[in-house]
Order: sequence, then structure tokens, then C-alpha cells
Amino acid sequence: MSENKTTINWFPGHMAKTRKQITEDLKLIDVVVELLDARIPISSQNPDIKQITQNKKKIIVLNKCDLADENYNKKWIEFFIKNGNRVVLVDSISGKGINETIKQIQEIMEEDLNKLADKGRVGRKIRVMIVGIPNVGKSSFINRIAKKNSAEVANRPGVTKQKQWIRINEQIELLDTPGVLWPKFQSEEVALNLAFTGTIKDDILELTEIAYNLTKFLLKNYKKNLLERYSLDEKKVNEILSQEQEENQNIYEIMQLIGKRRGAVISGGNIDDEKTSKIILEDFRSGKLGRITIEKNSKKP
Repeated sequence: MSENKTTINWFPGHMAKTRKQITEDLKLIDVVVELLDARIPISSQNPDIKQITQNKKKIIVLNKCDLADENYNKKWIEFFIKNGNRVVLVDSISGKGINETIKQIQEIMEEDLNKLADKGRVGRKIRVMIVGIPNVGKSSFINRIAKKNSAEVANRPGVTKQKQWIRINEQIELLDTPGVLWPKFQSEEVALNLAFTGTIKDDILELTEIAYNLTKFLLKNYKKNLLERYSLDEKKVNEILSQEQEENQNIYEIMQLIGKRRGAVISGGNIDDEKTSKIILEDFRSGKLGRITIEKNSKKP
């Protein structure tokens, strides 16, 4: 396997249209809820969102927190609070953090609503918009917060098409728009992070290169998770890593070991690299490799 050099040549043409629509819809909105992937909070944050929502009250939701490392969840909470943000850890599948999100929406608008009440405008609904990049769990989050299947759920980016108002409770209404701003690949690192989590489709980048880079990261940061998941011998893995050859060859050998353990063997006893890569990526994305946070270094958004 050659040393990875990822090239990104993919950019959806309808991003400008979506951005224009969100900007227009924001005129109706009091509070923006921005969904990020707790495993990659900075890479999953489209920089355009900060610009177009700068005059709106905002709450950051770190979704999929159940898949992320608990220690780093706490650190990311501290980071966003330090930068003046309201932030909530959420697992849209179990519903964890949904009630806290509703509470934060009500709290952030309390002063404004009190001022309106003083002027005789009582019962004014809080109008909310959810924004995020593809595969961050927007539809699942909406379904949870609305307590019904009000938004179509799918693994395809941009599946929510028709604009509609969803009643959350007596106080809150949600404007459900295609609040999907596509990721911007500001660096190779961001592109890989988005590829690890499945935001970029696996056919955009080379599958084995994505899995190689993920394995490299895991060996450095979550070796125990790899050893346990694939029943690897630690001594053997360390021997491979200490071989005097190119680092990528060492990591590739460990991927071959994983493939053998998982039965990804083809004719002649060779290991199927693509099948092995799919296994590693799926195990990470589903949480079978344990709770893992990719982004550990805070960069001011």
C-alpha cells in the first residue's frame, strides 16, 4: 500500500442554493440549533453557518455523543462554553439530551419573551431552525424532539425536501427546512475525518486509504480498542509496528491481520483489502470499536 495522499475533487453544485434558502428562512427564526458530530466537532461544522447565523441566538448540539469518547465530550463542552456558546450533548437514537435542548431553547429566549409579554404580546411561539451537514443525524434529531416521524429519515444527504412547521410543545415551533450545508474540505485532515464518519460517500475517496488512515489513528490513540475488537495479540502488533520498514507497510500488515481474523480471505489465502477496509470502517461508525473521538485538538471555530 502506498503512502496516502488524499485528493478531494467533490463539491455539490446545489450548496449555494441551500445557503440562499437558509439565509432567507432565517428571517422567520429566533433560535438556530446547529448539529455537529461529537466525534469530529470542528470538521463537521460548516464555516458558512457561523457567518449566516451570526445575528441569531444559537445552540450547539454535539450529536452521536454515545459514539464519542466521554472524556473528550467533556472537553468539547468546555471548549464551546469557553467560546461563548450554549452546548448540549445529544444521542438522538436514545433521546439523551433532547429535553436539555428544549430547556436551553426556552432559556435563551426567556428575556426576549418577557419583554414581549410586558408589551402585551403573550403566547408568542419560539421559532427554531435545525442546521447541519449531511449524516450528522438531523432527521433523527427532529423526530426525537418532535416525538414523531415528522421528518423523513434516511442515510442520504439532503433527503428532507418540503418545508413545514413542526410543533415541539406549547412554546416552540420548528421550521423544518433542508438545513443541510455541505462540508467544505479546508484540509486533507478535515476530508479524512468526514470520510471516517461516512459524511463523504465511500466512493468519493479510496476506501482502503480511508481505512488505512483510520487504522493508523486507532493504533496511535485507541490501540486497546483495536486489540480487543479483533482479538489481536499485543506483542505481535508491537513487533509489526517496530519493524524497520515504511510505516504504511507496518500498518498495512496489521490491517491484513484484522482481515484474517474477520475471515476476509480470498482464493490463494490472500486477504481481501476492500472487505477488510469495510469491516474496520463499519465497526468504527457503528460504535463496535468502542467510544472514539477523532478530533481532540480544539481549533477556534
